[in-house]
Amino acid sequence: MLSLNVFNAFPLAELEVGKHFYWQLGNLKLHGQVFLTSWFVIGLLVLVTFLASRNIQRVPSGLQNLMEYGLEFIRDLAKNQIGEKEYRPWVPFVGTLFLFIFVSNWSGALVPWKLFKLPEGELGAPTADINTTVALALLTSLAYFYAGFSRKGLGYFGNYVQPVPFMLPFKIIEDFTKPLSLSFRLFGNILADELVVGVLVLLVPLFVPLPVMALGLFTSAIQALIFATLAAAYIGEAMEDHHGEGHEEH
Repeated sequence: MLSLNVFNAFPLAELEVGKHFYWQLGNLKLHGQVFLTSWFVIGLLVLVTFLASRNIQRVPSGLQNLMEYGLEFIRDLAKNQIGEKEYRPWVPFVGTLFLFIFVSNWSGALVPWKLFKLPEGELGAPTADINTTVALALLTSLAYFYAGFSRKGLGYFGNYVQPVPFMLPFKIIEDFTKPLSLSFRLFGNILADELVVGVLVLLVPLFVPLPVMALGLFTSAIQALIFATLAAAYIGEAMEDHHGEGHEEH
């Protein structure tokens, strides 16, 4: 499935292949498939978080231990990319990106979405739809613009004329292409994995698809890590000064 329809009420670009399940809300057309699977992922994360934190123990075990390990992992990721002094406010954002993408990617391989029938289209991993990955890229862009402005104010614009003023148009293009390249990489990898597994299941339905599915789970986790790491790196880069001191200062 491939569908890019940005703000249907104010269409900027549209590309659609195959049939899709939409909800009509006034003049706005909502991508129902993406909402349904995204709500599933969000609900699963909320449920696991609730179960892990409802009875906090001094010596963690089970789900609490898993969640504390995940928090420590995300905290280290943010610290390494953003800096010692600046990373704490950004842990929730980086963690949300990583967990949502990670669970979304794995849901495409582990959840039998094809068993749930829709009037049109079919369900799949949220990150196998380009609407989701572009939305995540736009959130990343807003995050590092906010980080830069909150740290340096209007001085943030000085980045666009460094080291020489004629770099201005190239820096502006770079700010938009960096997160979009993330979104297309994530979308392409997850969609390709679902297609390969789907074809193998049709051709050789027993044991051959299993190694491919295992490899898909591994690459899905790597894709989540890459997206979150680069998002944190962009935020850290936006807060660096013009003299290249960057993370050493932080």
